[in-house]
Amino acid sequence: MAYAASKSAVSMLAVHYAQAYPGLRVNVVDPGPTATDLNGHHGSQTVEEGAEAIVRAALLTSEGPTGTFSDAAGVSPW
Repeated sequence: MAYAASKSAVSMLAVHYAQAYPGLRVNVVDPGPTATDLNGHHGSQTVEEGAEAIVRAALLTSEGPTGTFSDAAGVSPW
């Protein structure tokens, strides 16, 4: 329960930062179930696959979206 609550808090913080600093791109990215040391390599995708959504968000230009939540499929509704 604490993990889900902390993720929700971070997401809301990102939205508030996006509103407070419209010149910046502040977004939340869910890389999905990625096989890492943290989960004993039980994720369904590689680190490279999980990084794709993160890199896509990192490469946004000043015209890109802000205050969004996205995953491998793209922007998701809150």
